[in-house]
Amino acid sequence: MDPRPIGVFDSGFGGLTVARALIDLLPEERLVYVGDTGRYPYGSKQLSDVRKYAHEITQWLIDTHDVKLVVVACNTASAAALVDLQETYSTPIVGVIEAGVRSVMSVSRTHRVGVIGTVGTIGSGAYQSAVSDVDDSVQLTCAACPGFVEFVERGELAGDQVRVLAHRLLSPVIDAKVDALLLGCTHYPFLARTIADVVGREVVLVSSADETAFQVRAMLLDDGGARAGTPEPPQFLSSGNVDEFERIGRMLLGSEVGAVRRWIPQASYQNNKGAGGN
Repeated sequence: MDPRPIGVFDSGFGGLTVARALIDLLPEERLVYVGDTGRYPYGSKQLSDVRKYAHEITQWLIDTHDVKLVVVACNTASAAALVDLQETYSTPIVGVIEAGVRSVMSVSRTHRVGVIGTVGTIGSGAYQSAVSDVDDSVQLTCAACPGFVEFVERGELAGDQVRVLAHRLLSPVIDAKVDALLLGCTHYPFLARTIADVVGREVVLVSSADETAFQVRAMLLDDGGARAGTPEPPQFLSSGNVDEFERIGRMLLGSEVGAVRRWIPQASYQNNKGAGGN
């Protein structure tokens, strides 16, 4: 049994969907969650910058908390940095893209699948490549949805402004008549009701959060790294306004979000890259 915590990070609040799934599926595990709200949104930034942020947070989680596994609970960071992180650190690193692709393709009946995500995620081609690797006969329609993340980060999950934006951004997947839509950003499940209303209730919405949690559980069981004992509350850190993170985090996740601590980016990974982690 490995009592060390699991590290989770995201550009802000979106990764709380993954944290929720991990807490529910693996209640005995300890989580350390970093929300990089001081530098969000990742989706509109250069992928090289996102890669830098991902290395920095991963290095800090390994060095400071000796985490046994890191979950990149951000689609943009997964697209930009997952392979590089896995090659750099010996600590296991899990992303959210492959889990989401497996899930959405398993529920599609017509092989017409949609993926929505940030500009950075869609522009990276990560989902297009992942779907093609599984089944190149799938008719995939991708749409970038700038603005969705910002609504979630402000805690605005419904209303006329969100709906108007959704109608405009989701038109490509509606026109493609997809029967399954992957929410390719961990922020988007918080907007699932509005998205479902716009694309139609017959379209199955898929979040990668649950599949990612199942993957983590399988990895821990396979290598004997699961934790046993009394559950401990998760730790939350933010690079932005901690009071705001507490307020919105509790609204989105619940009472598990206790006192949030401040995390200050150091960019120290540049001097440590290649150290190998644990």
